Amino acid sequence: MKITTAHGGGGKLMEELIGSVFLRHFSNDTLNALEDAALLDAPAKKLAFTTDSFVVTPLFFPGGDIGRLAVCGTVNDLLCRGATPKYLSAGFILEEGLDLETLERAVRSMKAAADEAGVAIVTGDTKVIEGKGGLYINTAGIGFVEEGVNVSAKNLAPGDVILVSGHMGNHHAAILSSRMHIQNHIASDCAPLNDMVKNLLSVGVRVHALRDITRGGLATVLNELAQSSGVCVELSPVYAPADLQVQGFCDILGLDPLYMGNEGKLCVAVHGADAQKALEILRASRYGENASIAGTVREGSPTVLLKTRSGATRAIDALSGEGLPRIC
Repeated sequence: MKITTAHGGGGKLMEELIGSVFLRHFSNDTLNALEDAALLDAPAKKLAFTTDSFVVTPLFFPGGDIGRLAVCGTVNDLLCRGATPKYLSAGFILEEGLDLETLERAVRSMKAAADEAGVAIVTGDTKVIEGKGGLYINTAGIGFVEEGVNVSAKNLAPGDVILVSGHMGNHHAAILSSRMHIQNHIASDCAPLNDMVKNLLSVGVRVHALRDITRGGLATVLNELAQSSGVCVELSPVYAPADLQVQGFCDILGLDPLYMGNEGKLCVAVHGADAQKALEILRASRYGENASIAGTVREGSPTVLLKTRSGATRAIDALSGEGLPRIC
């Protein structure tokens, strides 16, 4: 069955689509009420709220798909403000000609990712437009911030240590491989990072900043943190950002893994005295087994510097221009 404009017309076909696909997979008491707005319990004094849109091509790729991506991307944005993700909305823009099975496959994956992340999809919307069978998803997310949690890009201080939760570039390389029909075993790292954030915050590690390393890669994220906090970040000369397979892929295509996007990696800034403890926690957490220390923070102009093995130092700028392909 194909999606037609009638599926977005507000009539019986739209009602059937909502019931047979979205309610069947996302079912919960709040969503099933089908009100114009969801009423939510809010136990915390402080809420985190974020929104994102997902337009990735192809829709399905090694290690993930647009549905899993939509949940993980939104959940991870909430986590990076120290929030516990709780509720998501899901807006679907469907192009005429989309196979219903393609939509349902993405929705099933979205539900599985939501269950893994411990969130409920409580409200949504569907629109059908002219096109060639494309699928786009917009999400918004709400999470709750516990008293005393203060995680912000403005919190970096001299003496802090920068950690990353794994190798760079796997998602970017997986998408590019799929689009270029390159045969390899690289899979996306798309994942919700609840476990490692919860573990870091629950044991008293002095976490100053968290960022998920998506578009623009680690180089861009570190530049944003340096600018927000007014400090200098130095990357270690022994830090190796990519695993052997992704590094080989980058070497062939002339890419730099420091600018490669991810969808399941954290950049963490912690008080220097807590660095080793934080590293152990990351490595013991789900999706963090390849965590490493990437650099340090010192006083200086807001820049990112890389110390080479030869002793030289060079500046690492944020991404300039478009980091092809579009990865989310």
